[in-house]
Amino acid sequence: MTGSARPVCVLVGAPGSGKTVVGQTLAATLGVEFRDTDTDIEQLAGKPIPEIFVDEGEAHFRTLERAAVAAALASHSGVLALGGGAVLAEESRAALAGHRVVHLSVELADAVKRVGLGAGRPLLAINPRATLKYLMDQRRPLYAEVATVTVVTDGRTPEEIAAEIAQLLRKEG
Repeated sequence: MTGSARPVCVLVGAPGSGKTVVGQTLAATLGVEFRDTDTDIEQLAGKPIPEIFVDEGEAHFRTLERAAVAAALASHSGVLALGGGAVLAEESRAALAGHRVVHLSVELADAVKRVGLGAGRPLLAINPRATLKYLMDQRRPLYAEVATVTVVTDGRTPEEIAAEIAQLLRKEG
């Protein structure tokens, strides 16, 4: 693809907000491809994200993440989901300017139900509930900063959330 492609929308939010499942549902609804930068990172590194954290550390993962976000924003024309921590990087937040960014908002109780006890989520390996609350509190202002719209996901199915986003996108034209 050329560098002129732009995502239909970019999904951001905390772990457990539904970025992947809502993104896949939304992409199917809109008839476009779904892409997740976490999957891109795993393919590039040749290993799952938890192994990247263990083997090379979080700083290395964040470097891969910044590159994956920049590449996906420049080349993907469907629905794009970013990892929960992608907004921590100032350059990634800057790169989101001008894109349709949907913040999938979730409260702690629903996020904990969806994430479980952090299996496969390296930042949630120790005291998942307290850590998730800390991450959510830390990142919420950053999600709000990059978002063009916020959609509440608590107590809703992926299909309901995707339908709301699709309707918002159609209104924007």
